[in-house]
Amino acid sequence: MKKIINYIKDSYNELVYKVSWPTRAELTNSAVIVMIASIIMALIVWGIDSAFESIVKFFYSL
Repeated sequence: MKKIINYIKDSYNELVYKVSWPTRAELTNSAVIVMIASIIMALIVWGIDSAFESIVKFFYSL
C-alpha cells in the first residue's frame, strides 16, 4: 500500500511542478489548427467518396 501512495504523491508532484502546461492562447491556437485540419481532411474524404460514387454509378448504369 505504501508503494501506491508514493506513486500517487510522485505523480501529483510531477504534474504540478514539472509539467509545463500550455497557456490559454497556445491552447486556443492549437484547437483552431486541429479544427481546420479536420475540416480539410473531411472535405478530402468527401471528395474521394463522391468520385468513387460517380464511378460506381457509371459502371452500374451500363
